[in-house]
Amino acid sequence: MHGERVRLGDALVKEGVLSEDQLKAALQEQQASGRMLGELLVEQGVLSGSAAVRTLARQLGVKGCTLRHGLIDPALLPLIGPEEAERLCAIPLFRVRDTVTVAMAEPQSLPAIDRLRQLTGCRIHSVLALESNIREYITKYASEDADVNEFLATLTESDVDVVEQETVDEGPVTDLDTMVSGSPVVTLVNMALLTAVKDGASDIHIEPDRSGTRIRYRLDGVLRGLMNPPPGMHAAIVSRVKVIAKMDIAEKRLPQEGRVRIVAEGREIDLRVSSMPTLLGEKLVIRVLDKANLHVRMEDLGFRSGSLEAFKRMLKRQNGLALVTGPTGSGKTTTLYSALDLLRSPEQNLVTVEDPVEYQLDLINQIQVNSAISMTFAKALRSILRQDPDVIMVGEIRDEETARVAVQAALTGHLVLATLHTNDAPATVARLQDMNIESYLLSGALNGIVAQRLARRICPRCQTKYYPDEHLLRVAGFDESRTRAFRKGVGCQECHNSGFQGRIGIYEVMEITPDLQRQIHQRASAQELRETFRRRGGITLRDEGITLAQEGHTSLEEALRVTHTDFDSTSSESDERPAPASRRSQPDGREAA
Repeated sequence: MHGERVRLGDALVKEGVLSEDQLKAALQEQQASGRMLGELLVEQGVLSGSAAVRTLARQLGVKGCTLRHGLIDPALLPLIGPEEAERLCAIPLFRVRDTVTVAMAEPQSLPAIDRLRQLTGCRIHSVLALESNIREYITKYASEDADVNEFLATLTESDVDVVEQETVDEGPVTDLDTMVSGSPVVTLVNMALLTAVKDGASDIHIEPDRSGTRIRYRLDGVLRGLMNPPPGMHAAIVSRVKVIAKMDIAEKRLPQEGRVRIVAEGREIDLRVSSMPTLLGEKLVIRVLDKANLHVRMEDLGFRSGSLEAFKRMLKRQNGLALVTGPTGSGKTTTLYSALDLLRSPEQNLVTVEDPVEYQLDLINQIQVNSAISMTFAKALRSILRQDPDVIMVGEIRDEETARVAVQAALTGHLVLATLHTNDAPATVARLQDMNIESYLLSGALNGIVAQRLARRICPRCQTKYYPDEHLLRVAGFDESRTRAFRKGVGCQECHNSGFQGRIGIYEVMEITPDLQRQIHQRASAQELRETFRRRGGITLRDEGITLAQEGHTSLEEALRVTHTDFDSTSSESDERPAPASRRSQPDGREAA
């Protein structure tokens, strides 16, 4: 606010905020000290900081704000550096797409704005803040120890606004830029969402606790603590999330679902919200659907070359059923989207039926299941068959009716992709037979099955060599008489002391060959199919996981944890299981490390 272009004192007197006598005294003090009038009045207690900002912003024709924790993204300060921030008396607040909002003491200073534009490489949206307020937060956030829990400690129950009375923009996207002047609850929710997006979390859990609220998020498949807001805020936090997700804030006894699209980290993020009443209050789970985490190129998923070629052969057939199986959170949807990415073209009519549609893809007609109007998978599938489809993707086969329609579509000249919840590829055949799908139909329709898991990758910054104990080696199928070196992470700041960072796919690709087709027709057991698959050189989930551990991608314990299946406990350690990966060739002809 150096070189003020408007007479702030006159404006304050006109608005009745300041008396003539107070103004004269302040002007005399200003002449003696050379201080800015607004800062001086705030320091003397004559004027509140918010009133000074509000009045001056109105006179300058700009927006103003009072800085607080949660409004400022600490990761943006290094873009301009603390020294330059002090010199320009400016601090970046947040970035939306290619625009950075910056709080400035002189928001109309073109040289300062040009310098900020040069430093950040982004467009600058300037807002007014008091110089003392800006310098206070530059000092706080110049430290690398700036933590979200810092501002949580400053929140009290009396600070919480009634969220139910807030209005929500009718636009399709909720931009975090529009929430600058929100209550502490808005700030807290924004901070949780921004942190989850930055760290690549898949879900946020907001849970009631006897001592307050517990907020956790799922990173690399494991829940980690994010923040613990003070007591008395849980209802307001839940209401805030419900408001932006267009849910009924008055209904607290029944589960609800909602959806919202926000802008964070410069990109659009879809959030899928689910509420559930518990004894202590409502629990919310927010699924974070970030397209930046969607690797649709099949080559990027982690298939070995032999398995990848087998999967592509399934997809190149003009008709048939290709299934992807695994537990919830194993990456099945991503694998199906990568298959659609491979198949989509202007010459093909690709139609999906999903519950819900997680990511929107070009050149693909996506249909969402809606049980409220009886739009089920089976009903949608029957309608799709009258839409002249070439490729149909079914989000999940849940019942006999859906399974039967999918098999019939595969037998009548359509390529059908679908997911199923089974432990491994051979067990999928038995599951469909349990759904009363006739074996002669299934043997003719099935192209192949991909079973998959996601294992956590070892953190590259803290990885070290270690020797698993004999029992673990024996479970993995190794000769326990010799020690074997593997790798693991010891934990560091980069990986939240977990030893892991990111995940890698483990795949079991069972292409239906003539002998497997014959066995399916004869209703062979899953164990018989499994033995034939292994005998033909198939790589099981367990073998692939151990191979990845030997190659240093994941730890042996993690590989065994995620590839555990029901048949592991029933088969002996010295049965027909192939030798571990170190004693056999890889599908692409390489020997494992």
